Amino acid sequence: MAQTSAESSGRVYPPPGVVESVWPAQLTVLAAIGLQLTLPERLTVGPNWLLPALEGVLVIGLAMATPRELEHEHRPRRGAAMALVALVSAANIFSLVSLTHYLLHHVVTEGQRLIVAGVLIWLTNFLIFALWYWELDRGGPGRRAAGTDGPPDFLFPQMSDDHIEPMDWRPKFIDYLYVSLTNAAAFSPTDTMPLTPMAKCIMGVQSIVSLVTIGLIVSRAVNIL
Repeated sequence: MAQTSAESSGRVYPPPGVVESVWPAQLTVLAAIGLQLTLPERLTVGPNWLLPALEGVLVIGLAMATPRELEHEHRPRRGAAMALVALVSAANIFSLVSLTHYLLHHVVTEGQRLIVAGVLIWLTNFLIFALWYWELDRGGPGRRAAGTDGPPDFLFPQMSDDHIEPMDWRPKFIDYLYVSLTNAAAFSPTDTMPLTPMAKCIMGVQSIVSLVTIGLIVSRAVNIL
């Protein structure tokens, strides 16, 4: 049935592999770490430099062990990359929980600093989940580069219309960055739909983090101002 559908539309899955650069993902990780460095110390695990320093060491090690362009699957690299993304995600969620606790149990008078902290957490949330989607979809960027994609985790609009994009279209990092931005801003998928349970769970977590950040913290800060 799936084969018949593919033949009728003219689109073959998976499309041919395409070499993909890793520098956009590495810059995104560095940007997320930089945002963490600017958070107040009471919202971080230990000193505000400790966790970003550890993450920075992991980024350097990952960059040294990873080729500039992905041509095939690197399982150790992908495992290390996902561990790093999980670490940054956990740190950002901890900051959100700490800020929420501070709001609920203290008299808050510094509304401007609160807005800045909320924006930093939201931006980190947006960046880090773009990495989650990039590493998750179809088995990871290495498999996509080699043309040995697993089942798709996301349905992009370009995959549904053969008259808009070429038959061999495949998503790049910028596509996952846009998915993360729209999900963080709308608290739900927009033009790209999650297909697998894991993709739905990760998008759900991002939506909750974004909703709490904007709905609770930023609105409270605006009231204080």
